[in-house]
Amino acid sequence: MTELAFACTGVRSDPYAAGPTLVFRLRITAGGGARVHALALRCQLRIEPARRPYGEAEGERLADLFGERSRWGSTLNPIQFAQVALMVPGFEGTTEVEMAVPCTYDLEVAATRYLRALDGGEVPLLLLFSGTAFSGPSGFQVTPVPWDKEAVVRMPAAVWRDAMEQHFPGCGWLRLPGDLMDELLAYRSRHALPSWEATVRELLGRAPIEEAVR
Repeated sequence: MTELAFACTGVRSDPYAAGPTLVFRLRITAGGGARVHALALRCQLRIEPARRPYGEAEGERLADLFGERSRWGSTLNPIQFAQVALMVPGFEGTTEVEMAVPCTYDLEVAATRYLRALDGGEVPLLLLFSGTAFSGPSGFQVTPVPWDKEAVVRMPAAVWRDAMEQHFPGCGWLRLPGDLMDELLAYRSRHALPSWEATVRELLGRAPIEEAVR
C-alpha cells in the first residue's frame, strides 16, 4: 500500500468562479517517492470552533449556534463546511494541486452563520481525506486512502469574506418558504415598493408602531 501524506499550503478566493469559491492548495506526498498513476479523492471540510478564541461581540452573534458562553465547554462541536471530490493526475513523490470548494451564503447553513459572525482572525479547519489510489511501479495497484488522513488549516476569515464580497457585495441571503414569499410579494405589490430592500425596511419601520399599540 502506498503511504500518502496531505498538507494544505494555502487558501484563496477565486474571483473568476461563477459563485463564491475557495481554492485550497494541497501538497500530496507518496512515501518513498512512489509512483501514483491517479488519485480519486474525497475531502470533507470541517470547522473546529473550539480551536480559536472569540471576542464579546462574536460570542453574542454565535449564541444561536452554541448557546450561552458558559455552555461552550460542551457545545463548541465541529461544523460541517463542505464535501468535495477531486481527481489528482499521476505524480511521483510529491505533487501540488488546487481544490475548489464552492460556498453558500445561505444563513440557514450553520457554517455560513458561523463565518459571518467572525470579526477577523483565523478559521480553524480540518480536512479529512478518503478515496482510492492507483499506484505501482508497473501496472495498477488499487488501494483505499485510509480514513485517518487529514490536514489542519488555519484559514484567514478575510479570505471567506473576500469570496462573498466578490459575488454579493454588502449583501446577505435569507431562504424563506414559498407561501411566505408569496405574501411578501403581494405586500410589495400593494404598497408599490420598488425593491425587496424597500419592502423589508417598510416592514421593519412598522414594527415599533405595532409594538407601541400593543
